[in-house]
Amino acid sequence: MSGTLDPMPTPIDHQQLAAELVERARTEGVDLVGPGGLLTGLTKTVLEAALEAEMSAHLGYDKRDPAGRDNGNSRNGIRTKTVLTEIGPVEIDVPRDRDASFEPVIVRKRQRRLNGIDQIVLSLSARGLTTGEIAAHFAEVYGASVSKDTISRITDKVVAEMTEWRNRPLDRVYPVIFVDAVVVKVRDGQVANRPFYAVVGVTVHGERDILGLWAGDGHEGAKYWLQVLTEIRNRGVEDVCIAVCDGLKGLPESITTVWPQVTVQACVIHLLRNSFRYAGRQDWEKISKDLKPVYTAPTVASAEARFADFTETWGDRYPAIIRLWRNAWEEFIPFLDYDVEIRKVICTTNAIESLNARYRRAVRARGHFPSEEAALKCLYLVTRALDPTGRGRARWMIRWKPALNALAITFEGRLTPTTTN
Repeated sequence: MSGTLDPMPTPIDHQQLAAELVERARTEGVDLVGPGGLLTGLTKTVLEAALEAEMSAHLGYDKRDPAGRDNGNSRNGIRTKTVLTEIGPVEIDVPRDRDASFEPVIVRKRQRRLNGIDQIVLSLSARGLTTGEIAAHFAEVYGASVSKDTISRITDKVVAEMTEWRNRPLDRVYPVIFVDAVVVKVRDGQVANRPFYAVVGVTVHGERDILGLWAGDGHEGAKYWLQVLTEIRNRGVEDVCIAVCDGLKGLPESITTVWPQVTVQACVIHLLRNSFRYAGRQDWEKISKDLKPVYTAPTVASAEARFADFTETWGDRYPAIIRLWRNAWEEFIPFLDYDVEIRKVICTTNAIESLNARYRRAVRARGHFPSEEAALKCLYLVTRALDPTGRGRARWMIRWKPALNALAITFEGRLTPTTTN
């Protein structure tokens, strides 16, 4: 074999390149970003070089190459356009060809913003900013005019993605699922509070999996919940070990209809919060102290004895609290039979409280939504923006490992992972 091999290209040292740019900006007395900034000029140069390379590939010869003479199609000057980038508006020269067959990829025809701008809009929307606030953000930070209609069209692009997400296949088995609601104001003739439900599953590996989002009207019953849970089952969920939920009408019966082996567990924290609704604020601390022996009891018999003591102390003053706990008793006591590690994670829906906090922050910033679809779109944008670094996911998995070990023993043979898990 004769000849010499081409030398390997030298890798770009990005840190050194950044340092050189900063030093050059300092030496020349120019800003890094903004109109006339060094990065703006660099972005213009890179985009134009990429467009020229695309044109050369399209025509089959480089610029000023004699091979292009009398070759049919050829370059035909440039047209100037302004595109919005992550560092602000950049004016670029786009090459043209004589028969107008050139279709650039890096900056497409009629494209006025780079893809990174769409991601910025979606990120800001997920944090609860309205279209007007996002438009003001671009004007203030980038010096760019982006209309509210444009921002709405960008966020509308996720509707198809959301539909696909809501219909995606799910795992075969989830050790625990949580069902909870967040209240959203929706204008349907007039502004009214509407519940939107999130179902969150814990996988056999301890990962959080948001199974879906569903809109309600506040009058949900067994028929509604049977439809939601059947949809989840039809997406591949054959078994659920424990379902944790608040006292939603018709939900426990629907859960056991869809998954006969499931254990339905009432959320203890919600029971406590609802208890305080019937009591004077001056008694909250005492009630909380007297209820603790009930939900930390080692056995069901002990919990019943402690609740009898609570009833004797508070029954005459707050009979509604006694009725609340009695009505939820069958869904309250299952976790008392489990290992302490399982109790920690199933006695409360705190596992999704952080998720609901993100949802509430976004919907409060909006005030109200013009439609159910607009509210679902906002909640989905929050969902897709969760934990991009993965650090929260890692913490979640570590926290769940002790409980998963206990669940694997308690539900032996039911938590075998499949290729989809």
